[in-house]
Amino acid sequence: MVSQVPVDELVAGDASQPVDGTLLGQSREGRGVLGWRLGQGSCHVSLIAGCHADEPVGPETLRRLVALLASLQGDEPLLTDYTWLLVPDANPDGAERNAAWARRTVTLVDSAGKADRGFDLAAYALGVVRELPGDDVEFGFPRSAQDSAARPENRAIAAFLAAGAPFSLHGTLHGMGLAPGPWFLLEPAWIERTGELRDDLRRLVGSLGYGLLDIDRQGDKGFVRIDEGFSTRPDSRAMAAHFMARDEPETAELFRPSSMEYVRGLGGDPLTFVSEMPLFLMPEPAETTDPRVAFRAGTAARLELHHWLDELARRGEGESVRRAAAERGIRPMPIRDQMRLQVGLVNAGLRAIQVG
Repeated sequence: MVSQVPVDELVAGDASQPVDGTLLGQSREGRGVLGWRLGQGSCHVSLIAGCHADEPVGPETLRRLVALLASLQGDEPLLTDYTWLLVPDANPDGAERNAAWARRTVTLVDSAGKADRGFDLAAYALGVVRELPGDDVEFGFPRSAQDSAARPENRAIAAFLAAGAPFSLHGTLHGMGLAPGPWFLLEPAWIERTGELRDDLRRLVGSLGYGLLDIDRQGDKGFVRIDEGFSTRPDSRAMAAHFMARDEPETAELFRPSSMEYVRGLGGDPLTFVSEMPLFLMPEPAETTDPRVAFRAGTAARLELHHWLDELARRGEGESVRRAAAERGIRPMPIRDQMRLQVGLVNAGLRAIQVG
């Protein structure tokens, strides 16, 4: 029997900053980067969140996981089967820049019919801040032990992970601004070993009443479609190749290894994954022919949507954002449902590595 994180208990648990973390290092601006090592099992699992600071649900999920694991007795299977290395907030400086809109939530109902929270699109549009290549913590892990030019956050987390290697499972919890549903990115070397994982997650997504984001990016930046709702995870070399093809060698040079590549480089054969949860849900194209509402998949459409948000934000028209979102069928995704799917992916990964 594979030990699993109890989803309902985690979702209902403590969302405050956990205590007794290890200070791994300092951010660029002097904020602490904290990590937790919990459990003493032979199967090592690493999870990080907050690399992209405009994606706040991953950090909340991991804070709750830290609190849950820390509350367990030492003989609980989650602690005897696994050793957990957890970094809930890999980018505290970015989190501070996004704190104002991330605290602005609206009341809604989750998939279980219970009161929940979602983010306010107007606050998001007016306040969201995201790092550019070169400052991206996900693609900022040191190329070698001598890579002193990597961000201090990345060097601190890298040393923490190296001390816990090798890993069986590594995940980085991410999000998307606007999408019709969740998207899951998996380790290319594990494609043939994750059929059951993918089936389990598709059933979970459907049971909560959602559809999947299903796009084929034809290998762009390392994204290769596996099957419905699943793609391979991005890759720093493919990212660099993308910008070299655009004759942007300076940008290409900025990409360092991702956390997934870094953990794979520490040895073993870990299953790595990225969870992508939409902060705001959009309707699928088939749901309507109304051009105000229809969602067109692809990079061009995503850029068009963000341009629309930027234009409204520059004019400072929060109410206009809300009205236009309603016309287009855009709505916040309940935060607890995002966490349920984040943890569902972790649990599916724990099952996969037992048989992989």
